[in-house]
Amino acid sequence: MQCIRRQPAHSKSEELILQESSRKEFQKNCTRLGLQDDLDLKFLLTGSELYKLKSGSWRRARYYKLQEDCKTIWHDSRKILRSPGSQTFCVDDIEDVRHGHQTEGMQKHAKDIPEDRCFSIIFKGQRKNLDLIAASSEVAGHWTVGLEKILTNCKSMSQNQKLKHWIHTCLRKSDKNKDNKMNLKELKNFLQEVNIQADDHYAATIFQTCDTSKSGSLEGDEIEAFYKLLTERPEVDGMFKTYFDSNDLISAESLKQFLLKEQGENVSLEQVKNLIEKYEPSEVAKKQNSMTKDGLLMYLLSDDGNIFNPAHRKVYQDMTQPLSHYFISSSHNTYLMEDQLKGPSSTEAYIRALSRGCRCVELDCWDGPNGEPVIYHGYTLTSKILFKDVITAIKNYAFKTSRYPVIISLENHCSLEQQKTMAKHMKNILGNNLLTAPFDGMIKEFPSPEQLKDKVLVKGKKLNKLEDSLQKENNAHTEAADVSDEDEAADMDDEAVKSNVQAKKTASAKLKLAKELSDTVIYCKSVHFRGFEYALKNQSFYEMSSLTESKALKLAHESGTGFIQHNTRQLSRIYPDGMRTDSSNYSAVDMWNTGCQIVALNFQTPGAEMDVYQGLFQQNGFCGYVLKPEFLRQSTSKFNPKSIQEGEWWTPKKLQIKVISGQQLPKVNQKKSSIVDPTVIVEIHGVARDNDKKHTKVINNNGFNPVWNEQFEFDIDVPALVLVRFLVEDYDAATRNDFIGQYTVPLTSLQLGYRHIHLLRKSGDPYPSATLFIHTVLKESKD
Repeated sequence: MQCIRRQPAHSKSEELILQESSRKEFQKNCTRLGLQDDLDLKFLLTGSELYKLKSGSWRRARYYKLQEDCKTIWHDSRKILRSPGSQTFCVDDIEDVRHGHQTEGMQKHAKDIPEDRCFSIIFKGQRKNLDLIAASSEVAGHWTVGLEKILTNCKSMSQNQKLKHWIHTCLRKSDKNKDNKMNLKELKNFLQEVNIQADDHYAATIFQTCDTSKSGSLEGDEIEAFYKLLTERPEVDGMFKTYFDSNDLISAESLKQFLLKEQGENVSLEQVKNLIEKYEPSEVAKKQNSMTKDGLLMYLLSDDGNIFNPAHRKVYQDMTQPLSHYFISSSHNTYLMEDQLKGPSSTEAYIRALSRGCRCVELDCWDGPNGEPVIYHGYTLTSKILFKDVITAIKNYAFKTSRYPVIISLENHCSLEQQKTMAKHMKNILGNNLLTAPFDGMIKEFPSPEQLKDKVLVKGKKLNKLEDSLQKENNAHTEAADVSDEDEAADMDDEAVKSNVQAKKTASAKLKLAKELSDTVIYCKSVHFRGFEYALKNQSFYEMSSLTESKALKLAHESGTGFIQHNTRQLSRIYPDGMRTDSSNYSAVDMWNTGCQIVALNFQTPGAEMDVYQGLFQQNGFCGYVLKPEFLRQSTSKFNPKSIQEGEWWTPKKLQIKVISGQQLPKVNQKKSSIVDPTVIVEIHGVARDNDKKHTKVINNNGFNPVWNEQFEFDIDVPALVLVRFLVEDYDAATRNDFIGQYTVPLTSLQLGYRHIHLLRKSGDPYPSATLFIHTVLKESKD
């Protein structure tokens, strides 16, 4: 959204008025953020010159400045505040602000600049980092601290505050002449800006209703009245009237009944009073232990009113079971930022994956120059990065999001000498975090995620048995050994790479495995898959196989129960077929249904598959580990996802979902006149019998407050494996519908009753204020 425009010339007095208006707007927005009179923000409002860094030879001076909305950063090559070439970006699009040399660009191209003058802005999604150099450490400090304050305080704003801030920003944008008033034409522009198609009669009616002074423009209280009129929620009003008393208040007792009857929450009166204290804006109502309509709406828009159970935002599952009993968030070709044929490789891809809760990352290792191993997608045009830089990134970011263990999945194509270098780098850089011996002497079964906290495990080929790791002197004489063709293939994920490797090998050129690298592999020894019977009779619990998605699907179809029993004892890693050259993804659900733990997807590729993937792993504190249902953890389990028979897993339910309304849906076409035509698709993902999909009608020309009031019912046989995805699309009769937003939630984490869904972008990041309002009921099936 472009916030800066060329303005007509103003007289000196008009300019002073505009400056004063901007100052007041800035103060108002600082107050909304809880940062009034903040010196860092005042510095950012004035702005400063910073050098943008792209390469060793490309450094350009740019002027950066925070706008009055406290959400938009303006930048240009000259200090001309209304330059036609100026650009903006939104603070909501920033993922992180890093001090010093903490990006690849800074590490490569800013070594001559003191770290205290350098900082980087990390954007969400696929947008490239912005590396900046300040004139002094003080200037860099103002920018990093100021931006961090805005990011932190924006996250702590309530949904109601975010909505008000957004609407007032749009109102100010529509105020073309900056007189803090709104005429009819500006009001029509504003409605279009917020995704409402309004004809002249409708716009005129709203305008006349709010223009109580009959001055021909809205200002002050009239704009506030317009805001209230615009944000009315009739569907919430109806709920409120069911429970309010003669004083237009909901008493604590009535609110307790609402929570029990509508929300399915049996809470104490004391807990109800805590909710009133937390969400009621009126001090008068608080003193009466009551809630106003505004308080009820604030509750419904809060974390407590969210469809996702807030108790599951913390680690709530048993983390003391063997590693094989968990689904583990896992990435394929982690080094890639884009596709696997010619896209760039980057340590940033590892940082982003780890920041999204990933606990298993892949490193494709090849011989590099100067004796240093490199990582890239072999025999392709993808760029190369140093192995040691990736290990450093893992060291720095492995345990920031979660303290539970990280698995490094090595695909090793290196010579003996460079394998030794790999082992040296891992030991030196990871230090005590690297697991180099069985935990507490455990050689009969996996330790738990809890026991392996802050540890990095290596998955790869191993020369000896796990028990030999406790008797290092017995195998100290072994320097290296040949790896069989099958064992080597066990670690090659890509069929094209595998065929190239095999074509280049000669009879005397088998890959040798260095003892030093072998010794770093403890609980994740890569072996060739020879069948479930063979694994049961001949393999140890720590020996694991990697399978393509097609091979895994075939096994699931032919022997689902056998696959589940295998996965109670050993780990299985599933990865995309080699033909997915666009780095597209497969559905992980079929793999999870057979208990596969390490289901690896391309984290860099957004889409429905990643939506569902992140939906599963948002539970349990986003720690990257989700405990499998009990029937997937029993070694004698008879569960078969392809043929549901009666058992503990078969607990038939009927899920009723009423899609009521939407709020502040974003534009998908940046053309100003474009208004979305939203439709909602509710998808059920689980065992084959449970998979289903249903659509609402299309609401034409209204993305601001569309109302559907449509109810769907789904029959569910195995609720423990179900995820529910809510997808909002912009309907198009001629072409494919455009994605607007989505949210995926495990059925076990879904809160019942009246709930808001806070929609996510394609990248998985939340929109500031886009929501759906729904009602859900889950009851026993009578069949």
